[in-house]
Amino acid sequence: MKFEGRTLLVTGGASGIGRGLAEALHARGAKVIVAGRRADLLSAVTAANPGMASMVVDVTRADAIADFAARLIAAHPVLDGVINNAGIMRKEDVATPAHLDDAEATVVTNLLGPIRLTAHLLPHLLTRPRATVINVTSGLAFVPLAATPTYSATKAALHSYTQSLRHRLAGTSVEVVELAPPYVQTMLLGEFQATDPNAMPLAAFVAEVMAILAQEPTPAEVIVERCRALRHAAENGAYATVFAGLNAEHF
Repeated sequence: MKFEGRTLLVTGGASGIGRGLAEALHARGAKVIVAGRRADLLSAVTAANPGMASMVVDVTRADAIADFAARLIAAHPVLDGVINNAGIMRKEDVATPAHLDDAEATVVTNLLGPIRLTAHLLPHLLTRPRATVINVTSGLAFVPLAATPTYSATKAALHSYTQSLRHRLAGTSVEVVELAPPYVQTMLLGEFQATDPNAMPLAAFVAEVMAILAQEPTPAEVIVERCRALRHAAENGAYATVFAGLNAEHF
């Protein structure tokens, strides 16, 4: 994937992996638009990265996504890529109905959000000489973390959706890529994760991802070394062992 001269949207770009990728792409010559729900956080990112743009969107609202896509294309008519990164992760007590609000919010944000945004952007992206859709899933799409069952399920569903989307768009100008992070030092689950020495440092993760994305042709899956055990657990006959280890180790 070539970065220089590209115009790319990064959802969930105000913090964590989204911000890390946005800043790395910006540094390599891409025009980057970061999107998220909080204008103040987005403004902090653009202030730190002159030339970067931002737009507010709530990916949990179908009407907001449709309006956002129209405004985005009007403001950036040469848009040729989207990184669907916005997501939430919450621990759930499945023994009571109290977790259902979190479960539903997770489905809407992590699964319906990227499906809806991609649907509204594809008519435009298909007019571009070369375009890219990158869906951020997770190593937990392949081996779930039982403490966050809906998060893991949405990422597995997004993995499946991405495979179908890639097949349906084969032969068009739009390439479809899956990026599956491992456990990375971000605030996804709070301060504990951001400082956990067992998590992959964010800067190291972003650097490895950018090196993989720079390959031509762009790999269909971007899997850093730390995520390979999860990604290939089933194929390697190690699923039960990896599942047991993952769910004994965390939370």
